[in-house]
Amino acid sequence: MQLTTRPTGSLDPSKREIPFTLKDLKDAIPDYCFQPSTGRSLAYFFLDIGIIAGLYGIAYSLDSWLFYPLFWLMQGTMFWALFVVGHDCGHRSFSKHMWLNNLIGHLSHTPILVPFHGWRISHRTHHANTGNIDTDESWYPISENTYNEMDTIGRAIRFNLFLLAYPFYLFKRSPGRKGSHFMPGSDLFRASEKWDIITSTTCWTLFVGFLGWVGFEFGLGFLITFYVMPYLVFVMWLDLVTFLHHTEPDIPWYRNDSWYFLKGALSTIDRDYGFINAIHHNIGTHVAHHLFLNMPHYHLKDATEAIKPILGDYYREGKDSVWTSFWRSARECIFVPNEGQKVYYQPRR
Repeated sequence: MQLTTRPTGSLDPSKREIPFTLKDLKDAIPDYCFQPSTGRSLAYFFLDIGIIAGLYGIAYSLDSWLFYPLFWLMQGTMFWALFVVGHDCGHRSFSKHMWLNNLIGHLSHTPILVPFHGWRISHRTHHANTGNIDTDESWYPISENTYNEMDTIGRAIRFNLFLLAYPFYLFKRSPGRKGSHFMPGSDLFRASEKWDIITSTTCWTLFVGFLGWVGFEFGLGFLITFYVMPYLVFVMWLDLVTFLHHTEPDIPWYRNDSWYFLKGALSTIDRDYGFINAIHHNIGTHVAHHLFLNMPHYHLKDATEAIKPILGDYYREGKDSVWTSFWRSARECIFVPNEGQKVYYQPRR
């Protein structure tokens, strides 16, 4: 059974205290921002693939342990960039052609061990429930009572090792949620999506088999050097960026009775990653994306500038460096109060 995407009563006009509507925001955005260009989208895909191939060629040719750490960092970052291309495919903003979205989505995500359709559908749930403590899919806060009940190991995983959480999330989802991104019978999916999940899980399994063959043929050290280490950097990028999308002490969270889509979609924040912005396709420009998920990544900056005057104080943009923000949020965003409809993260007491 698919998770509920809109809690009962969420459309009650009396609750709409925000002084603008989603239509007001959409009307302010130029029409071209909603139009994907297949050629331009493919250019980003092939650019990423080309850079990844080039880095592999350089690393293999140099075969130097002085270069390998830099290679891991660069290649893992490019894996993350490739994920963002697949992210557009998942939102159907890569192309107007559904078959092409699915094809490039699998070509982008399978080599970095992401089951495209399984991720696409759970990510859809996240977008439909952003900012809702009860039904959001990722990086939602726990209550103080839940925090107090956690054992030492649980706290260590949640608050110290969370930059390595993504592979575990794919298999087990987040705490308090049941299901797997690989199983068509998971609560995440509708019955009609069975074959999508089987397709992606099959692709994922075949690639894992290919990695096993690489390790057998060329040695475990080769596999670790050329795949596992860049993959771990990719995972840390994914967890870091997605954590920072929705985690900041002044970002509100809502329980069912007070939540509706627009209010929840505004519970995110834009981040500046410096020169990395262009490399990972401006994924830090996140407010506009949550409001209108069908916009290609290359139009998000223009859309953001168009809606800023309307958003006013509802627009959130990180003023500190990414690392300062990460350190602050990791220390101060621990749990939310047990009661209340609009709540904020609290630090450890």
